[in-house]
Amino acid sequence: MTTEFAGRVERVEPSATLAISNKASALEADGVDVVDLSVGEPDFPTPEPVVEAGHEALAAGHTGYTSSNGIPALREAIAERHRTMGVDCGPENVLVTPGGKQALYEAFQTLVDGGDGRGPSASGTSSRAGDEVVLLDPAWVSYEAQAKLAGADIRRVDLAPHEFQLEPALDDLADAMSDDTALVVVNSPSNPTGAVYTRAAFEGVRDLAVEHDASVVSDEIYGEITYGVDQPAAAAIDGLDDRTITIDGFSKAFSMTGWRLGYMIAPADVVDQAGKVHSHSVSCATNFVQRAGVRALTDPAVDDAVGEMVAAFRERRDLVADRLAEHGVELSVGDGAFYAMPRVADDDTAWCERAIEDAHVAAVPGAAFGAPGHARFSYAASTERLEEAVERLADADLI
Repeated sequence: MTTEFAGRVERVEPSATLAISNKASALEADGVDVVDLSVGEPDFPTPEPVVEAGHEALAAGHTGYTSSNGIPALREAIAERHRTMGVDCGPENVLVTPGGKQALYEAFQTLVDGGDGRGPSASGTSSRAGDEVVLLDPAWVSYEAQAKLAGADIRRVDLAPHEFQLEPALDDLADAMSDDTALVVVNSPSNPTGAVYTRAAFEGVRDLAVEHDASVVSDEIYGEITYGVDQPAAAAIDGLDDRTITIDGFSKAFSMTGWRLGYMIAPADVVDQAGKVHSHSVSCATNFVQRAGVRALTDPAVDDAVGEMVAAFRERRDLVADRLAEHGVELSVGDGAFYAMPRVADDDTAWCERAIEDAHVAAVPGAAFGAPGHARFSYAASTERLEEAVERLADADLI
């Protein structure tokens, strides 16, 4: 039998991040000591109060379905957290999902129409043709994949000539946008660069979004992890509140990657429409995990643990920057997240292959993010392992 696959799936490449991580795991299974800097996962345990809340919820029997959009206590806690950031929102603006990636998927599916000629929608309106999604390169690998799955035409803006900052590239963004632009995706702090965009950058995005009547997806999953700078909440910018879909979650700041808990905050009509995708796909986020999420947002001891983790990440960022500088490696140091994206070689894919094979250091090729010539290092690893990674790369004449 010859299986024909859907075109939308064949347009998508596997995750380069997971491909490198899988290769590292295979080497480790063969007894090779690999310094794995490929995966964006905090190396800190989930804060103990959150774990306790999960145990308590299980013991209390919270193992069934919840309301599709999330339990009321969590939706209110999320709304309250974002109100402190200046976002005008309530529980009706919150959709809780199993991981931030699911929230992002639902946003793309809700707001992007691939114009595939299906004719009128259920509401009787005609399909839009060829919606565009604008990505800011370097961009997290799943943005492109999810845009393609939604059938979008993709436009890209290269931030590399501007030290990965958005504000000096606003003219380039203006050139990339048109009246066919459905979404602009903004990620600050950035994966993979750690760059934090300025308020002026968000105001520039706002002006262009208003001009072209586009929506803005603001991925703020690393928003709690910044170093001495303010991270604007996009939905708190005047004029962006009614056209922003904020994507956030618990994986990074609360070291809860395996718990799979995320959410979107959006205008109520967007939440209502995204809720259709949600209810027909994942139904709801896990019951007891949602209750642990409430504790993560409301227990002061958790805030203390997050603060300690962020302080450690800042020290590691500075260590990596200093060690790479000693070897003459070009690096724009970011003010958030836990990634460094140095310039490595014109053929960054070959460089990363050599790094894992010759130095047993795993990093992700920059080309996967739209930044050829670079590699992404995650410094969510101990200082000892980070020091060893740089030494191994130097010994292998890779830096």
